[in-house]
Amino acid sequence: MLKSYAIAAGAAVFTLVASTFAVQAQDAEAGEKVFAKCRACHMIGEGARNTVGPVLNGVVGRPAGSVADYNYSDANKGSGLTWDGATLKEYLKNPKAKVPGTKMIFAGLPKDEDIDNVIAFLSHYDASGAKK
Repeated sequence: MLKSYAIAAGAAVFTLVASTFAVQAQDAEAGEKVFAKCRACHMIGEGARNTVGPVLNGVVGRPAGSVADYNYSDANKGSGLTWDGATLKEYLKNPKAKVPGTKMIFAGLPKDEDIDNVIAFLSHYDASGAKK
C-alpha cells in the first residue's frame, strides 16, 4: 500500500514539473503578439483593469470567476476550474466547449502553438501585474 502511495506521489510531482517546463519552453514573446487578439477585451500588466473581460494578471493558477469587481457569467463562476496550463489550453482552444454558458464571445485560438505561447506570456505576470 505504501508503494502505491509513493508511485502516485511520484507521478504527481513528475506531472507538475513537466507542465512547468512545458510552459517555460514556449515563447512568451510570440505569445505577446498573439495576445494582441485578446486585448480587445482583456488587460494585463501594471495598471490593468477589468474591461469587457476580467484583468488577466495572475490568471495562471487562479480559480475561475474570482477577479474582484468583474461580473462573471454563472457558468464561469460555478465551473470549479482553476486556470492551470492544461485548463487554459482547452479553454483558449474553444471557450464555449470548455465552459458552456460563458459570456466570452471569442471563438478560440486554432493553433496549439499560439495557445501555448499565450499561456507562456500570461505566466509572466503575477496578481499585481508585475512581471515575474
